[in-house]
Amino acid sequence: MNLKEIADELVAGCREDRAKENLDKLYAEDAVSVEGQDFMDMGREIHGRDAIRGKHEWWEGAHEVSGASVSDPFPHGEDRFAVIFSVQGKVKETGEAFDMQEVGVYHVANGKIVREEFFY
Repeated sequence: MNLKEIADELVAGCREDRAKENLDKLYAEDAVSVEGQDFMDMGREIHGRDAIRGKHEWWEGAHEVSGASVSDPFPHGEDRFAVIFSVQGKVKETGEAFDMQEVGVYHVANGKIVREEFFY
C-alpha cells in the first residue's frame, strides 16, 4: 500500500470502528507508538504491534466514548501523514467527563506504519 492508501484506510477504520482490525493490515510488526506523556505507567513509548493492540484494548476498557471524529489525513511528503482526533466521553472508573483533541503523526516505510506519535 502507498501512503495515501494507508492514510485513507486508517481514517476509514477509525470512523467505522475497526481500528483494531486494521492493526495487522496497516502496522509493521515492530511499530513504535509514542504518547505525549507517560502511558499506563509504561513510559511514553511502546514497541510492537501487540503492545499497540493492548493500548487500544486498554482505551476501550477504561473509557466510554459518547462522540468522536477523525479528520481527513494531512500528508507530509512520501513517508508521513497526520490526523486530528476529537473525542468526548467519560472515564469509566471515575465518571469524569473529557473532551479531548489530539494529533496523530504516522510514519510509513515499506508499505506499513512504523511509528505513530500523539500530540495533545
